[in-house]
Amino acid sequence: MKKIIIYIISMVIFVSCKIEPKEINFGQDACYYCKMTIVDKPFASEIVNSKGKVYMYDAIECMIKNLKDEKLTAKMYLVYDFKNPNQFINAKESYYVISDKIKSPMGENLAAFNNKSSVQNFIENNGGKLYNWEEIKNHFK
Repeated sequence: MKKIIIYIISMVIFVSCKIEPKEINFGQDACYYCKMTIVDKPFASEIVNSKGKVYMYDAIECMIKNLKDEKLTAKMYLVYDFKNPNQFINAKESYYVISDKIKSPMGENLAAFNNKSSVQNFIENNGGKLYNWEEIKNHFK
C-alpha cells in the first residue's frame, strides 16, 4: 500500500512539472507583468520556467521588462509571429522590429517575426528597425 501511495505522489509531481507552453485564453487571462487582459494574439508571449510554471504576457515588451525586474529561471521564451500568429515560436531565434506601423498593446510598437526575410519585407514596406533577441532585450534596459 505504501508503494502505491509513493507511486501516485510521484506521478502527480511528474505530471504537474511539464515544461511546455500553455494556451492563452484571450480576453480572459491577464498579463503577469502589467495585469492587463491579454487580447492581441500577435503580441502575446510566454515564459516557461524550469519547473513548468508559465508566465503569460500581453506584449513582448512586458515579457522583456519582467526579465530585468525578476530573476526567472526560464526554460522557454515564446512569442507569436506577427504575420502568422497561429502558434508560439522560440523568442531567442526570432527577429524583432520596432515600427510606427505596429500598434502593440503597451505602445512600444514591437512585434516578432519567425524569419529574417519576413521582417525585412515588413521593414521595406512599413519602415522600422530590426533587432535580434539580445538586441531587443538591451533596447529595453
